[in-house]
Amino acid sequence: MKRRALLLGALMMPTAAHAQSKKPGKTPRKRQAAKPAAKKPPPPPPPPPREAKTQLVAFDASAFPYRGFIPNTTKPFLDARDGTRRGHTSLRGDVYWEDPTYSDRRSLLYLPPGFDPARPVLIVLYLHGQGATLERDVMVRQAVPRQVADSGANIALVAPQLALDAGDSSAGNFWRGGHFAKYIDEAAERLMRLYGQRSAGRGFNLAPVVIVAYSGGYLSAAYALERGGANHRIKGVILMDALYGDEDKFATWFAARRRQAFLLSAYTDSTRDENATLQGLLAKRRIPFTRSLPRTLSPGTAAFVATGGLDMHGDFVTRAWQPDPLEKALAMIPGYAPVRAKKGA
Repeated sequence: MKRRALLLGALMMPTAAHAQSKKPGKTPRKRQAAKPAAKKPPPPPPPPPREAKTQLVAFDASAFPYRGFIPNTTKPFLDARDGTRRGHTSLRGDVYWEDPTYSDRRSLLYLPPGFDPARPVLIVLYLHGQGATLERDVMVRQAVPRQVADSGANIALVAPQLALDAGDSSAGNFWRGGHFAKYIDEAAERLMRLYGQRSAGRGFNLAPVVIVAYSGGYLSAAYALERGGANHRIKGVILMDALYGDEDKFATWFAARRRQAFLLSAYTDSTRDENATLQGLLAKRRIPFTRSLPRTLSPGTAAFVATGGLDMHGDFVTRAWQPDPLEKALAMIPGYAPVRAKKGA
């Protein structure tokens, strides 16, 4: 007890007494720690381009050339020969030779003015119809890049050349399991290069995909959905008078992915019966759908829009239910409109 009292007494003594008991001396100078060099802030990302960027570039994972078999048959795709030339016989009986028709590896890449990879990005994969070229039809006659730009959405456009200027809907390498996924992966890399900034790669690699198929492009779309290996990235399908068959493939895909994706099919009398079949397949699965244009193309939406007679088919991409219908449809997809600067900011 005596020792504990002495200890408490010492602790309670005035601090001044402690100070007087010490010999005065020089106060040691505190050593100041060296200040770390100020880090330079990272350079700001480049501003979105004011001008559109367009490129026609050869892909490794292109739709053609294709030297495999026609699906579910033992018939080779190139079933015609003339000396060293090899060709394909279409369903109409016409022979299209490999060199002029099935050798173009190019795809059209397009980034609209103001495209910003730092914002949510949507990749639109456009599959042209029969008798088309990228330059003459996709870019000019169907005005697909212009409609993408006019939609006001933050969209990157990719359009592979299918059969070149021929009456043939063959899907080529998109018939192969997993090839569509390879194509989308390469498209992301090519778009990053087109944009010109490596930091943009992440936005393209993660971007969801909307497939837009016109006319004969339906076949490539159907096989991309069935065996393409990239359904986890497909946000929606827009059919522009394009349902000429394989209704079961579209129905199966939508039944499995409708919580994450949408389906819009606009059509003329040319594909009226096939659209009725697809509606029946959805009804059997108790999947609701509408027969009018919805307000938005949000996940779970399935819509069928009848637009008129056969005479509309040739110009359907630019005049379907209204002028520039693709522009309207793309603007209906929520979440991809670029953020515009406030007035006075």
